[in-house]
Formats: sequence, structure tokens, C-alpha cells
Amino acid sequence: MAVVTTGVAYFFGQGTAPAGGEAKPAARAAARPAAAEACQVSPKYPKRQLRGVWIATVHNIDWPSKTGLDAAHQQAEYVRILDNAVKRNLNAVFVQVRPASDAIYQSPYEPWSQWLTGTPGGDPGWEPLPFLIAEAHKRGLEFHAWFNPYRAADKDDLAKLPENHPARLHPEWVVRHEGKVYYNPGLPEVRSYTVKVIKDVVQRYDIDGVHFDDYFYPYPGKGTKFADAEAFTKYGKGMSLADWRRDNVDKLVAQVGKAVHAAKPYVKFGISPFGIWRNKSDDPSGSDTKGLSAYDAIYSDARAWIKAGSVDYVMPQLYWPRGFAAADYAKLVPWWADQVKGTGVHLYIGQALYRVGTKDSPAWTRAGELPAHLTLNRDHPEVKGDVYFSAAQLGKNPLGVLDRIVRDHYSRPALPPLMKDRGGRAPATPAGLRRSGEALLWQASAGARAYAVYRVAGAKAGDCATADGRNLLAVVPATGAAEQSYAVRAGGTYLVTALDRLGNESKPATAVLP
Repeated sequence: MAVVTTGVAYFFGQGTAPAGGEAKPAARAAARPAAAEACQVSPKYPKRQLRGVWIATVHNIDWPSKTGLDAAHQQAEYVRILDNAVKRNLNAVFVQVRPASDAIYQSPYEPWSQWLTGTPGGDPGWEPLPFLIAEAHKRGLEFHAWFNPYRAADKDDLAKLPENHPARLHPEWVVRHEGKVYYNPGLPEVRSYTVKVIKDVVQRYDIDGVHFDDYFYPYPGKGTKFADAEAFTKYGKGMSLADWRRDNVDKLVAQVGKAVHAAKPYVKFGISPFGIWRNKSDDPSGSDTKGLSAYDAIYSDARAWIKAGSVDYVMPQLYWPRGFAAADYAKLVPWWADQVKGTGVHLYIGQALYRVGTKDSPAWTRAGELPAHLTLNRDHPEVKGDVYFSAAQLGKNPLGVLDRIVRDHYSRPALPPLMKDRGGRAPATPAGLRRSGEALLWQASAGARAYAVYRVAGAKAGDCATADGRNLLAVVPATGAAEQSYAVRAGGTYLVTALDRLGNESKPATAVLP
């Protein structure tokens, strides 16, 4: 994920840098509650919405804050990020576990990341990934493992890489390009290796998703040609160089999606492409923009992935304000909404939290710009959430923007958007719902990952009480204990549903509290 700092990078988008007595159970309606679409739902209180944050490890952008910290300090920093996410009613984290053919986990294939200890291949003395996942799940946050598929090394001296680094073991796989090392996307063995690395993580760890950002072929830099002519001659099969490169990326995306879902059908796979697919001036199907084209410059064809169903979601990085001439947020959101309409592929928006309070544009000096993006999104039901770059800004809260977002958009928690293709099944309705002192108690439901707690004032809830998020008090993570609890501060009708890991929701158990 690039951190954009220069004017040129701003024009083009991403740069190349980096609660008494027992309650009386209310009678449950015999009939199935009214469908949400038959209820009057408020766009201000969405029941289901992805709200995430990227946690970048490369160059210690977000975590760890610097190299060489001991395990206790690294863990404390990470927990602080998660607590800030929960404070803002977020429900997902996207953690960079493979910055550049290295690992933030014990990998059988790649060396430890230098961003842990400061030394490429240096053992941090503990296994971070189980902790990272468990702490996220403990707080009700989905954990998406973020991989970079092609970046092999930040410097082009292979001799300085650990001896077990794949780029040293297979120098024929790599392309040295403008001081960095990349795996050649045109080689079938590179694609197979990348799939193997990702599948290993899916199989061994309890992740909720696999995530790619926008880096495929290198972004234009100094104009140096990417040296893949030999692979193109061998595998091009009459295609143009540009079409061949796009086909290479498309093949990897399809292979990864199939491998992830074959290993664990419930694990989601998605990509956060650069915000401009193509400009209308180059393609009538493109957006009314004038910036860098991902299709042409980095051979990234997000429309193809959507049409093929190779991904579960796309998360375009719309890192520009409304009214920006080269790439207007207000024009790009409807364009992306049109691309996913009717496809089943989810659309989330990558938001530039890191630009708030900067002088990149006058718009970013105003605290209302980013919240206005979320207001605009409400006009497009295809937009099912937002993810913010990046975690470092969660604690900084530039211009108090997160306070505004919580007040105007995230005043209630949200369940994850449902992905029907990923399956799952609603657990049984929670049993034994009752009050004991200041706590609402219920028996755990088999297979429940969490429980949604709703409250309606008065003694009758109605069929539409859980249709949107206005009555949603909390999403309570399952603890593994036989009984769950939630602190209550007021009387009324409480409804508790059970959720599986994908957010499939049971019918509610209901209790009226004095």
C-alpha cells in the first residue's frame, strides 16, 4: 500500500513509496419475521457494513512502530491499534503478513520479515500470526491476511537476502527493476509458488480473508522497461505484450481465488485495485477521469476479475476528494458501483485517512471531506463498506475526523455484509435469555462466532426491530464459555441473535427487562 507524498503521485494516485430479577421471555412470533426489504430501513443505520483498517508492516508504517521491539512491546502496540478500531466501531482489520516475499509468521517457504527485527530472516523469538488473529477475533474483528504477490525485495542485491530466500534459490524467477526485485508474473512457476505460499497460510491459520493491494506489475517510475521479454517470447502466444501481462495477472487472481476457496470455502478473497480502471478518453467504458490507468500502466484489470467472479470483493483505492479534476471521488464511486451491480461481487471503498489534515489538496484540510464520502456512498447501495489507510491514523484522529465519522456514520456497530457464495449457516437461536443483576445472560449457541444484541424501548419489539442497525447495541464475540453475557443499563425489550463467522444470523431470542 503506497503512502503518497508527492504532487505527481497525488495526481496519478498511489506512488511507489511506501444489567435485577429474571426477565419474562416474550412470546416469539410463530411466523418468520418480515423480510428486511418489507421494513422501513434507515440508510443512516446500516445493519451490515464492512468497516476496516489496513495495518501495514512494510517499512514499519503501522506495526510494529520500529524494528527490534521485544514481543511484549509488539503485542502491546498491536492491541492498542485493535482497541482504537473497536472504539470507532470498526469490524475488520487487513494485516500485511507478506510485505515482500517475507513473512510476519513462521513460514516453511519464506524468511522472517526484516520489519520485525531489523534483519532479513531474523527470528523475532515468537510467532506473531496466531496472536494477531486471536486478539482480533477476541474483539469481534475479522482478520484478513494481506499479501503482496510479486514484490521480492526492496533492494536488488540478491546476495544480501537470507540464504533461504526464494529469490536467491530461484534467480531465474526474478526481474531486477529500478533498484528493486520482482517475481516475474509471466512465469507459471511464479504463479504456482505464490498460490502455495497463500494456501499454506489459509490452511494453517484461522484467517477470515486473503487480501491483495494494488501492486502487480510495477508502477511507472523512471521509465525503465520491465525486463520480461524472454518470458513473453516463450509464453506470449501471439498476444500483445500488454494483453499478455494482464492475462498473467488474471490467471494468478483466478488461481488464488480457487485455491483459497478449495482450502476453506468461508475464507474471502479480494483485491484493492488502484482507483482508476481506465479513463473514458481511452475507453468508453472507463470513468470520467484523467489519471493513471491501472489497466494500461500496471496491467491490472479489475473489471475482468469482477466479470469472471474471481474475487469476492473489490476495494478500489479512491484516495482523492470530491471535485478533484483528475479523479473526482463523486464520479468514481458511481462508476465502480455500476461495475459490480448484479454480479454478487462486493464493493468496498478504500479511504485516504492518511491524507486528512495534509496539504495534498485544500479539500483534505477540511474535517468534513472524508465523512462526506460516506454520505455520498449512501446513494449507492452497491457500496457495502469502507476501509481506511491506515492504522497509524486511528490513534492520531487527524482533524478529529474519526469523531465525526463515528457520530454521523458509525454510531452503531455493524454486522459484516453477507457473502452468499461463501456459505455458512445461522446458528441456533440463543436459549435461556434472562437477566441476572446488571447482566443479560444466554446460553452459547453451537457454531456461533458472535452475538448481536438489540434493544427496543417498551415491551414490544415488532417484526422489524432487527431490520437495520438503529436498535443494535453491540456485537458480542463468542468467548467459548457455556454462557454469554452483556451488561445492561436500561430496561426495554432485548433481542439477541447468534452469528456464524460469516455473519449469518439466527432468529432472535427476546426478553423484556424492567
